[in-house]
Amino acid sequence: MTFRQFSGLGVALATPFMETCSGNSLAPSLDIPALKNLVRHVVRGGADFIVLLGSTGEAATITAEERSLCIQAVKTVCGNCPIVVGTGHNSTVQAIELSQQAANAGADAVLVVTPYYNKPGPTGMLGHYNALASALPDLPIIAYNVPGRTGINLGPDLALQLLSIPQVVSLKESSGNIIQIARIASTLPAGKTLLAGDDNLAFPSIALGAQGLVSVIGNLLPCKVSAMVHAALDGDMLGARLLHQQLLPLMDALFVESNPGPLKAALELLGICSAGVRLPLSEASLSTRELLQQLLADFSTVQAAQVRVAV
Repeated sequence: MTFRQFSGLGVALATPFMETCSGNSLAPSLDIPALKNLVRHVVRGGADFIVLLGSTGEAATITAEERSLCIQAVKTVCGNCPIVVGTGHNSTVQAIELSQQAANAGADAVLVVTPYYNKPGPTGMLGHYNALASALPDLPIIAYNVPGRTGINLGPDLALQLLSIPQVVSLKESSGNIIQIARIASTLPAGKTLLAGDDNLAFPSIALGAQGLVSVIGNLLPCKVSAMVHAALDGDMLGARLLHQQLLPLMDALFVESNPGPLKAALELLGICSAGVRLPLSEASLSTRELLQQLLADFSTVQAAQVRVAV
């Protein structure tokens, strides 16, 4: 069986909420109209695929019912843009259940983070992904390595073994280790893709052999991020480097506090959705908002009026 491939610009969508998380409002409700507007914005901006309900989408605090609502809402406005749904869990059984739910709701693929907290060894890690592949033989899987969140690193040798599983079509690499990224890229099996998982490492990762990026800043400036990614993929390294340098201050600012707090503050500044997050996250501080406002002002072609879309 031939599985769909994922390359180019993937945008890790934020999940908009109706109100801020304060007082008794521990779980502000989903803002489905704002979610649809965000999808339209990134698709028009050149996203090659959408990543829904990842860590940027606050998946840890999204209920099972809300997951289905989000997927269905995105499907109504994404057109032909493929949808990847985050379904990782540190329980293999629950990861399978989440993946089956996503597939039934219309996901084109799932993003499965390496199991967190229980820190499995190589045998357990391979068993986890093999079980997912056996349970969902027709569904592409993007494996996700993010040691800063999981407490375990998926090294090059184990990555190669995971990518030998037919359903595991891509690896999203967020180790922050450029030497590791280079090693994985140099041994990448034919027909598989390596995706940068950090905006600020996208340009060097593609220069070393990655085929795309799963982006946070792509929520804000999809046109510019898409231009950077595709310039690098097309071999225009000078053009890609200039765009990377232009975007880098904003990329860094989005992580001065826990993601997606700063991202949602920036989205609010652009008029796309509220800055509200769910506990235990908190909204970005005033100083961070001021920094983001200053940086967004540098991109004169991006105005709030251009990204507000009628529902």
